[in-house]
Amino acid sequence: MKDVLHRQVEKVAGAFDDPRVASMVSDALNRTLSDTLTRDGDEYFVITGDIPAMWLRDSTTQLWPYLRMLGESPEIADIVAGVLKRQFRQIEHDPYANSFNPGPTGAHYEPGDLNDDPWVWEQKYEIDSLAFPLLLAHRFWRATGRTDVFDDRGHRVFRTILEQMRLEQRHEERSAYRFVRPGAIATETLVRDGLGTPVGHTGMTWGGFRPSDDACTHGYNIPGNLLAAQGLRHLAEICLPVWNDAALASAALELSAELVAGVREFGLVEHPRHGLIYAYEVDGLGEQLLMDDANMPSLLSLPLLSPDVLDPEVYARTRAFVLSPDNPWWFSGTAASGVGSPHTRERRVWPIGFAVEGLTSGSAERQRELVALLLATDAGTNRMHEAFDVDDPARFSRPWFSWADSMFCELALTVASA
Repeated sequence: MKDVLHRQVEKVAGAFDDPRVASMVSDALNRTLSDTLTRDGDEYFVITGDIPAMWLRDSTTQLWPYLRMLGESPEIADIVAGVLKRQFRQIEHDPYANSFNPGPTGAHYEPGDLNDDPWVWEQKYEIDSLAFPLLLAHRFWRATGRTDVFDDRGHRVFRTILEQMRLEQRHEERSAYRFVRPGAIATETLVRDGLGTPVGHTGMTWGGFRPSDDACTHGYNIPGNLLAAQGLRHLAEICLPVWNDAALASAALELSAELVAGVREFGLVEHPRHGLIYAYEVDGLGEQLLMDDANMPSLLSLPLLSPDVLDPEVYARTRAFVLSPDNPWWFSGTAASGVGSPHTRERRVWPIGFAVEGLTSGSAERQRELVALLLATDAGTNRMHEAFDVDDPARFSRPWFSWADSMFCELALTVASA
C-alpha cells in the first residue's frame, strides 16, 4: 500500500512546480489512513477528523482519492470493503441517522435530541446518507469485481434504502420520522414538532436536512434527489448480477425515474439572468429556494456525482448562477471568491466547494488555478479546513476536516493523471 501511495504522490510531484502540492497530498493521504480509520473485525470505523463520529456521507467522500488505487492495492480494497460493511451495518441499525458512534457509547452531538439511541451520534435524516454508500459500493464493485461485501446484510440494506426513499415520497402522510432539538436555532431542528415544513407530493423523496447538516428550508432538496436517482441506478446495476434480484433492480430504476421526473416538473426555475436553472430546494406547494451550498451533493457537483440523470443544458446555466453573486452564498474578497454555506458565517468559502468547481470545470488550467488558491489559503497549516474568510484565510473553522483534505487530494490527483 505504501508503494501505491508513493507512486501517486510522485505523479503529483511531477505535475506541479510547487513542492507543497505533493507534500500536502502525501500528508493528507497518509493521515486519513492512520488517524481516521479504526479497524473493528472486518469493518472500519471512520471519524470525520476533529469530530469523533462516523458520517455516512463523509466516510464515503474521505475515501474518494483512494478509489483510483483499488486495482493496484488489495490492502486499500480491503479498507474500502471494510468501510462499506460498516456503512451497511449502520444503515441497517437506523436508516434515518446521519452519523454514528463506534459502539453503544451513548455519545451525542446534543444529548437533548429526541433520539437517544446509544449507537447514534446524530439522527438528522439526509438523503445523501443513503445515496453516497451506493456510489461507493458501485465504484468498489466496478474496480475490483469483488462481491464479498454484498452479503445478506448488504442485500437487506439495499432494499431498506429503496423502501425508505419510496416511503419518504409521502412524508406528510406516511413518515414516522421526527427530529426535535429543544431550544435549538432554526437550522438545527425541524418545525411542527419535528415533522418539518409542509410539502406536497412531487414524486421526489423528502429529506429533513442538507449535506451541511442544516435543516432544509423546503423538504425536497434537488441535488440530494438527483444523487439518489444516480445511486438507485447503481443499486439496480449491482443487484442483478450479484443477487439475481430482478424485482429490486426494476423497482430501483422505476423510483430513480420518478425522482428525475419530479425534479423536472417541480425543481426547475426560470431565472431572470440565467434562464431555466435547478432550484436548490422546493416544497411542491409553489415555494422554491435559489442558492447553492458548498457541501456535496450540491448543484455544482452534479456532473461529478449524478452524471447520468442531470440535464446538461440546465446544469450549464445553473453553474453560471452558482458561481456568481446571484447565488446568495457566493462570496468574493481579497483572498478568494467562491461558494460558502449557511452552515458557516457569511463571507466564508469552503475548500470543498473550490475542489468541486475544479473537478467539474473540464479545464486543466482552472484546476491548477484552484490548487494554487487552496495552497495559498491554508493559513500555513498544510491542511484544508471547513471554511475560511474571503479576506483573511487565517480565520477558519475546523482545524482538521478530513473530507476537505480528501477533496484537495482528488483535485490534485486529477490534474496529475491527465
